Amino acid sequence: MSASLPHRSVANIRAPTPSSRSGSHRERESSSHRDRDRDRGERGDRDHSGTSTPTRPIPTFNTPSSLRAEEELIVIDFGTRKVQVGFAGDSAPRGVVWFGPEQQRRIGDFRDWQTDYQQDWRSKAAGGNWGRDYELWRPDVRGLELGQVGDKVEKAVREAYTKYMLIDSRPRRMVCVVPTGLPIPLLSAALDSLFHRFQPPTVSLLSSPVAVTVAAGVRSALVVDLGWNETIVTSVYEYREVASKSTVRGGRKLTEETHRFLAKELGHVQQDNKDDKQEYVLSFEECHDIANRLVWCKPFKAEKTPKSSPPQPASPEGEGLATVEESDEDEPTTTTTTAGEKPLPPPPKVTTVPIRSGRSPTSLELTFDQLSEPCENTFFDSQYSLSSFDDHETPVHLLVYRTLLQLPLDVRALCMSRIIFTGGCTTVLGLRKRIFDEVSHIVQERGWDPVYGKAKEQLRTNPKLKKRNGRQTTMNNNNNNTSTTPGGVSPPTAGGAAGEGTAAPPGQEEDGIWHDAANSVPEVDPIEAQLARTNPSPNSRKPLHGQLRAIESLGPWAGGSLITHLKVPTVSTIDKDQWTQHGVTGATVRAADVEAKTQQRLSWNAMNRGGREGKEPWTLGVWGAA
Repeated sequence: MSASLPHRSVANIRAPTPSSRSGSHRERESSSHRDRDRDRGERGDRDHSGTSTPTRPIPTFNTPSSLRAEEELIVIDFGTRKVQVGFAGDSAPRGVVWFGPEQQRRIGDFRDWQTDYQQDWRSKAAGGNWGRDYELWRPDVRGLELGQVGDKVEKAVREAYTKYMLIDSRPRRMVCVVPTGLPIPLLSAALDSLFHRFQPPTVSLLSSPVAVTVAAGVRSALVVDLGWNETIVTSVYEYREVASKSTVRGGRKLTEETHRFLAKELGHVQQDNKDDKQEYVLSFEECHDIANRLVWCKPFKAEKTPKSSPPQPASPEGEGLATVEESDEDEPTTTTTTAGEKPLPPPPKVTTVPIRSGRSPTSLELTFDQLSEPCENTFFDSQYSLSSFDDHETPVHLLVYRTLLQLPLDVRALCMSRIIFTGGCTTVLGLRKRIFDEVSHIVQERGWDPVYGKAKEQLRTNPKLKKRNGRQTTMNNNNNNTSTTPGGVSPPTAGGAAGEGTAAPPGQEEDGIWHDAANSVPEVDPIEAQLARTNPSPNSRKPLHGQLRAIESLGPWAGGSLITHLKVPTVSTIDKDQWTQHGVTGATVRAADVEAKTQQRLSWNAMNRGGREGKEPWTLGVWGAA
């Protein structure tokens, strides 16, 4: 009888075989030997007499992404229609996010594929929201939903994180480049969204005109921001904003003028009503696309004959040559035929513009001269006199001239030779050159005298008044020559103050202090002196000032990236804990408004708390406080 299989017998399962018993004994002996060796090694480590190698601690390193997250700074440039996001130290932003209706769609919203959804813009335009979905905010905060502004900011920054920068949402320090005229409610909504959604330790604020100046490589400039809602002219002197003026002429008005022009060509009469009452026959997206692609600006043409000069009389027949009228070289010349008839000029160039968002698709035949009308009516309005404009709707070239005119003499000399054009409307063909030529013409015509008009022209052209002014100038020069000392310097009066003793010389002020501007020593610029010491080259050019000149800039984001990379202190730095505790109401107006007693109280409280430093008062800088 054959032996039964091991798994068929219960005795084989319960009672271990000799081979298995010896194997288990061998395993117990090996485990006891291992425990004995381990105890001996630990005892040798304690006594420093063992032969076994001591255990070494395993080094722990953080991942490169966590190390980079502590050092990298995020630079965000907030605009009306787009947000630029990137890392500090880069020359260009990593991503640009534009605002539009597609950004407000949620997951599962497939209305874009419906047949009648493309014509849904008419219901929004009827309520005065024509183009509002393409904006982040607007200067008029009345009726504006601030919560929606915060949601747009969060979606734009998060899309830039995940789509362009390829980083996670861990806390990182942020630097925001915003215009100085931004209302406080909008700034508060943007900061609330950043602090509560992304948890940055600090958020720093930078001025957009100063960042544009830094990106151009200069310290002083006149920044002309041709933006979406308005055009802002800001003068920057030594990285400080000196003056700022604005007008409502911007990209939105250019798009509305383009819509009015196209509606007129289609046969619709447009009236100059408010936005909520105006009838829109074309979509915002199509009008904006035509304005970007086809609208251009005509070059500047000066008047051939000045208004003050009288017309030249015609020469009689038979005496000399006939007077020939000047004509523009660009205009086509015509020749006179033998029959005395002039041939017709060549037809103007025509382009075909397809219209798809109207009631019925059609096409318009437009000349290139007609396509320049929206830009002319938006930024210049040459058909109206200057006295017909309010302060908030001044033409752009006149706004630039008035800003330069109100600056001090030394600031104007630097800013006029460093004019920077920035903003979205700078892409319009010929607009920057037209504004520069208009300003140059006004300077040549008026100079830097704020008084102008018919009386000023009569004073300039009247020979009798010229003789009288020349006689007074000669008498003043004679008085100066007789009252000067042999050293060439006029002495002060004997009485000390003006009006006491002898008469004061013409160069003396009425405050009793004698001013000699001609012989005064100019102040030394420490920065220029340091540059001269570091670069003592004889061929180094002096900085240009006193002449009109336009320069280029890399834009506000590049300037903010450079300032942050060089670790330059920003205008305002807001801590997360202070913002979450107080909000915008915890900011002071200026850092100088913090009194000395307040600083002493804060330092005393910090000492009483065991040496912990107290939170210093923070400020919003040029943006003010609520």
